[in-house]
Amino acid sequence: MNYWTKLSVDYASQKSYLDDLFQIYPTIPEGIRDIDNELWKDVETSFKLRDNINLIKNLLKLELFPIKDSYVAFLRKYPKSIDLNPKTINRLSSRLYEMGLNEIFNKSTEPKETNRQMGPKFQNWINKGFLGFDLVNSDEFLKSKDDAILKGSDLQLQNFAEEHLNYTSNKGLDFIGRFNNEYVIAEAKFLTDFGGHQNAQFRDATALLNDDSVNAIRIAILDGVLYIKGKNKMYKYIEKNDDKIILSSLLLREFLYSI
Repeated sequence: MNYWTKLSVDYASQKSYLDDLFQIYPTIPEGIRDIDNELWKDVETSFKLRDNINLIKNLLKLELFPIKDSYVAFLRKYPKSIDLNPKTINRLSSRLYEMGLNEIFNKSTEPKETNRQMGPKFQNWINKGFLGFDLVNSDEFLKSKDDAILKGSDLQLQNFAEEHLNYTSNKGLDFIGRFNNEYVIAEAKFLTDFGGHQNAQFRDATALLNDDSVNAIRIAILDGVLYIKGKNKMYKYIEKNDDKIILSSLLLREFLYSI
């Protein structure tokens, strides 16, 4: 196991890991989603008139469709299909009528799931300057050789890495910095569970570690269940790959100062 990974495992098992991690990944639930009053009036009207087509069309204008159904995304992305597929529209409408307007409203205004809010949290924490390095745009970053962190969106970081660090993946990046004249690039993830989507997130983050063509120190800034000792795939990976730098965001500052 890599030195920094072991420190992360020890932190997670022996210290107030979750308490400290909350400063980086706060999971304060968001309030209910807003619905435009005029749009909701249209929903109510089409519902009361049993106007299936307009009911579906109006509900598709909402951020969250009230029914989880595999066909909804197609209808949303290709609106013409609403008029071409009456059986699908009738099927969905029948479920909506069974739910009633109150339940439709409740489902359509549910807060975003906590784990889907995690994406910007790491960047927000970086931008607050807790690591103790200057955050600069790409022009300033290139003009100087001082220690600094590149400020920008994941796409802007990706573009910089493609142009200057021989990065060839189509994935956005969460971190680029220069320390003691060494570039460091990383993806950051908070892995909340084992299996499924979370395993895919883990593979995305660790794929960068295998790309030897990149002209930078490659690290994966990972937090969550991967540091729980056991037979799960994540822990097995970090246990046997001692050449891969995988560490908690809580140790990132210490790591950067060690370069």
